[in-house]
Amino acid sequence: MNYFELQQNKLPVGSGVVEAACKNLIGTRMKKSGMRWTIDGGQAVLTLRSLILSNRWEHFWAFFVNRHFPEFET
Repeated sequence: MNYFELQQNKLPVGSGVVEAACKNLIGTRMKKSGMRWTIDGGQAVLTLRSLILSNRWEHFWAFFVNRHFPEFET
C-alpha cells in the first residue's frame, strides 16, 4: 500500500472503519445471548443486513425481480 498517496487523497489507511463495520453488521446481530447459527443461516442474515445497512435494498430487489421474473420487470 502506498500510505503517503492514500493519506494525500484523504482515504482511510487504518482498519478502524472495517472493524466498526464488523461490530455493527455482525456483532450486534449475530452474537446476541443464546443465538446459534448454521453457516448458511448466518450468511443469509448477514447478506440481508448488509443490503439494508448499505441502502441497497431497493436496488437489490429491482435486480432480483428483473433477473428471475422478467415478466414483472420494474
